[in-house]
Amino acid sequence: MSATPIAADLLYTDAAWTFADLQRAYDAIEVIALEDLGLDVYPNQIEVITSEQMLDAYSSHGMPLMYRHWSFGKSFARDQTNYQKGFTGLAYEIVINSDPCIAYLMEENSMTMQALVMAHACFGHNHFFKNNYLFRQWTDANSILSYLDFAKKYITRCEDEYGTEEVELILDSAHALMDQGVYRSSRPPKLSDAEALAKVTARAEHEQQSFNDLWRTLPHRTEAPDDAEERQDEVRSIKLPEENLLYFIEKASPVLQPWQREILRIVRNISQYFYPQKQTKVMNEGCATFTHHYIMNTLYDQGRIGEGAIMEFLHSHSSVVFQPTFDDPRYSGINPYALGFAMMQDIVRITEAPEEEDYEWFPDLAGRGDWRGALKDAWANFRDESFILQYLSPKVMRDFRLFALGDDGRKPYYQVTAIHDEAGYRNARNALSQMYDIGLHEPNLMVTGADLEGDRTLTVQHTVYNGRKLDPQAKAATLRHLERLWGFDVQILEMS
Repeated sequence: MSATPIAADLLYTDAAWTFADLQRAYDAIEVIALEDLGLDVYPNQIEVITSEQMLDAYSSHGMPLMYRHWSFGKSFARDQTNYQKGFTGLAYEIVINSDPCIAYLMEENSMTMQALVMAHACFGHNHFFKNNYLFRQWTDANSILSYLDFAKKYITRCEDEYGTEEVELILDSAHALMDQGVYRSSRPPKLSDAEALAKVTARAEHEQQSFNDLWRTLPHRTEAPDDAEERQDEVRSIKLPEENLLYFIEKASPVLQPWQREILRIVRNISQYFYPQKQTKVMNEGCATFTHHYIMNTLYDQGRIGEGAIMEFLHSHSSVVFQPTFDDPRYSGINPYALGFAMMQDIVRITEAPEEEDYEWFPDLAGRGDWRGALKDAWANFRDESFILQYLSPKVMRDFRLFALGDDGRKPYYQVTAIHDEAGYRNARNALSQMYDIGLHEPNLMVTGADLEGDRTLTVQHTVYNGRKLDPQAKAATLRHLERLWGFDVQILEMS
């Protein structure tokens, strides 16, 4: 560490903070992030909130605008109880993938923690959101806030017009099928597409103009002829099998009313927005953690924060990247902050001071010197599965004491299948990489048939992977929700 900084140069000297302190720290952090690290970020919007508001944000997926649903209230009550009893803490921040990038800072944070989370969220996460290929191709940061505003108002109006219970029935089933309401192998249409937004507005206006309290008790609403014809054209253009179950049901269900179809569209669009985040937890948190670690240490080296601040920061950072061992009561799997941060620090080491084995494992990376460029390339072009497969080094595997176990359910024992040798490193890396392939953890369900001219039975195929069939209870619940939305019989066929 450097010598004790001169107090006159310090950004702050106390744990308490003012908005002037926040601005001063933000400006110093921004210079390092943009001019030293060369990060490329959206404009930042910082909001300071209370712990209760943080709990409220937890319950609604961290979104600043969200429609009402009983499950959000249930999550809020659970998290509030655990927090008040001391069973769990709260995040220091929540950050939204939007343009501008919205970062929530908790008002109870000390000034050092506010500086840390601004570096972490406003520049680490922000850069990752803006530059990673999954977020660039599959989400639209420019329109998500306006779309959420539309969704919240639309669903609120549906509750007023059709009743809360009717709306919640649709939302319950849509939420249950959210994971099957995304495009996985084809790029989805962006929310900001002018024609798509014009259609959303037109549908909303049609709903408002055609509503009449006299017909409120009728179970079905007629669809405008032009809308029905357009929708039927879309149904005829769908080529089976279709991986997006909610999309197919929204378009082809024989019983859904226009407002119910719009709610399905809202839920699947929101599910699509979160889809990249499920695939980049290690990379996203690793990027943000590496960024805040570099910036806070640079501030100290520059004499902008004092000894007490750097010690507070290091204590918090060490807790964030702590990895319990498998036999530790606190163990709950591999800490994505720990793994991501370790791998990104390792990239710096490989580029600047490689060992002999690094030249064999990473010939294009070892000794190249430009660790900033190497990191930004990784952040932009990989997701967790491919990042681990490409960049996990023998050194990190040794540091984490990683090895692989073979689990054959027909045998009463485990077998160690990968140890710390050449073949073992590669097998362990492959095994760890597969753990982050969400396609292996979520059931592969696709619509393969719909008898629209006959008995209207919907056929959904589940492709069995490694002999893992659907849980009978989960299968029954899925069928119940599918039949509610489809309106007729649904069958799920399991195919090996």
